[in-house]
Amino acid sequence: MIVELYRDRQPNQETFCRIDPLHVKALAFDMQGTLLDFYSTLIRSGNELMCGKGLNVDWTKIPDRWRQAYRLHLDEMIAGQRPWSSTDAIYRMALDSILHDCAWGSALTIDDRDQLSRAWSCLDPWPDTRPGLQRLRGKFKVATLSNGSMASVVNIVQKHDLPFHCVLTSELVRSSKPDQKVYGLAQVALGLRAEEIVMVACHKYDLLAAKRFGFKVAFIPRPLELGPRGSPDAGREDYFDAMAPSLLVLAELLSPEHAEDRERSDPGTP
Repeated sequence: MIVELYRDRQPNQETFCRIDPLHVKALAFDMQGTLLDFYSTLIRSGNELMCGKGLNVDWTKIPDRWRQAYRLHLDEMIAGQRPWSSTDAIYRMALDSILHDCAWGSALTIDDRDQLSRAWSCLDPWPDTRPGLQRLRGKFKVATLSNGSMASVVNIVQKHDLPFHCVLTSELVRSSKPDQKVYGLAQVALGLRAEEIVMVACHKYDLLAAKRFGFKVAFIPRPLELGPRGSPDAGREDYFDAMAPSLLVLAELLSPEHAEDRERSDPGTP
């Protein structure tokens, strides 16, 4: 069902590109939400556990609450109000805080909670993720730049055979995006100038921080990131250098032979 909805929401989305691919050498990708469908994975994992325990729970409300609790913990850590922890540990703590307020939460054992939390290390990719990466890696270096733990991102890349040249996460600098240190990590690890790297994400805070660091930025809206009833912010911003409804379209826009198409697709180009 989620795949059909995904396909239905792709047409007629705004597309443009102001990036000269001849001046780009690498693309850095956000993972959760941008390349990975966390909502569907968490719903499936939660429903399977609930059914196995005989609990009648509307699990569709949990992923959004879980992400919000995770973000709160993460922001407190970035602000220095909490000691550094891996995102795996933060997700696990955030789950406990959610379940504390659920009447049925006490029915879930420590093992149950650990099982649920491990779902973040097994997220499924969007339908365009692998084929889009495959096309892009033929022209550019492609690397992850995720807030996920190294263990979780490596596991996902291996499980789904995602064709990255390099796996980078904020854990390597003991911080999280949008901390500028994370974008600095990518620049140093890839051995490039900031303007030679494109940050690809569906989260505007990530792209804005990357832009301030000096990266080019490409927005990939994911209308189903928060599920069929979610409404993520998918509007165009002036600081975007490119916007495409999928990685496959982005790969086309970044092909040198599509220079004229890029100019025609950008309403801001005279």
